[in-house]
Amino acid sequence: MITWLTIVGMGIITYAIRLAPVLLLERFELNPQARQALKFVPVAVLSAIILPELVMPEGVLDLSPANGRWLAGLAAIIVAWRTKNVLWTIVVGMAALWLIQWVWS
Repeated sequence: MITWLTIVGMGIITYAIRLAPVLLLERFELNPQARQALKFVPVAVLSAIILPELVMPEGVLDLSPANGRWLAGLAAIIVAWRTKNVLWTIVVGMAALWLIQWVWS
């Protein structure tokens, strides 16, 4: 029973932590600079998650051509920049990674 209470309690706490900023920001009017800055938060967070996986696949910085993740990431970045299309970015990035892994295997 204590396990279930702990799980439910932590779920409630997690939900409350995520809901608090939404409720607080609803009551205040943000200035235009703050609104503009908040638009970049998802991109910054996603970049912080993905970039280390691309450039440090073994835990050590690897920008060599032997690092297929880095090259596939570059292909995806170019597609994202040119097309602004998330689906094409994912398709090209994954296809490039699979192709690079297939060729170098």
